[in-house]
Amino acid sequence: MGMANLGDMGRMMKQIQKMQDDLLAVQEKLGTLEIEGTAGGGAVKAVCNGRAELLRLSLQPEVVDPADPEMLADLVVAAVNEAMRLARKKADEEMARVTGGLQLPGLPF
Repeated sequence: MGMANLGDMGRMMKQIQKMQDDLLAVQEKLGTLEIEGTAGGGAVKAVCNGRAELLRLSLQPEVVDPADPEMLADLVVAAVNEAMRLARKKADEEMARVTGGLQLPGLPF
């Protein structure tokens, strides 16, 4: 193995380390984001962070009908799914900026 090959290897290792550092920074940033999904015209709101972890759920009193719990459950599911979909989209965008769109195996997304 010549000296040029060792230099190339060193550069590649530095690039990999920088990408890992950048990915960690993105993970931290995603944890601080708040992304909202709504259903029922905003009567149910779900807020996730950029890691698609549910942070808050809010319900307007008019959707809490004891005679129709299924409707409320459907609205909650719809709002949470919307927030998580938007969170995954945001995470994909942030990760693509770091990886240049390169699909790396073993990434958490």
